[in-house]
Amino acid sequence: MISLHDKIALVTGGSRGIGRATALRLAEAGADIVLNYVSSRDEADRTAERIAEMGRRVAVVRADVSEQPDVQSMMEFVGETFGRLDILVSNAASGGFRPLLAATPRNFEATMNTNVRALLFLVQAAHPLLERARDRAKVVAISSHGSHMALPMYGLIGSSKAALESLVRHMALEFGDQGMNFNVVQAGLVPTDSTRLLPGAQQMFDARSYKTMTGERQLEATDVADAVLFLCSPLSDLVQGQTLIVDGGAAVHV
Repeated sequence: MISLHDKIALVTGGSRGIGRATALRLAEAGADIVLNYVSSRDEADRTAERIAEMGRRVAVVRADVSEQPDVQSMMEFVGETFGRLDILVSNAASGGFRPLLAATPRNFEATMNTNVRALLFLVQAAHPLLERARDRAKVVAISSHGSHMALPMYGLIGSSKAALESLVRHMALEFGDQGMNFNVVQAGLVPTDSTRLLPGAQQMFDARSYKTMTGERQLEATDVADAVLFLCSPLSDLVQGQTLIVDGGAAVHV
């Protein structure tokens, strides 16, 4: 069993969906959790209650990760409260679903700021805390099929995810020798509040039964969280700058 005992983990967008599943999975493995949210306070509190019931330390922090001052303040809090950071999971994302002809400069900037620039801000602000990690520090970003596959109304988000994956590889190059690992978990179609709003979502969910190659079992947020757990553990110390696809094999064939 993977143990993250005595590790400090920050999960952005940790109140719902994949972020929530990840925070819970890391806590189950023994980590203390800093749970970041921007709007879903009630959901964040409920998630924090479950983490506390496991006997873990948990802090709920409101911060807009697309804003550098918010990120800096959050990392100052982490430093003052926990003294270091062992794990950083960049999960928060936004963008909205719209055709590219309808995309405005504001839409583009908001999507890139939350989905890509936020990781840069997070790593810059967290770098001194990651240097204090007990073992190798682990940074994991959550991506999606849109990074390499064209999906309806997904142009802005997909482009941002491609940029995110590239940024992670460059971070691995620049910081890998400083005791840090940078990797990506690319999730397939998982039922969340966000994906249910995708144009044609029901058709895509129905198609999972023949797209995936894992029998009757379908992809859930907990499956993505399990992959994140592996990349946050010592078992992944030699996994660097990689994108781990978790989709039941859906992207392998047409």
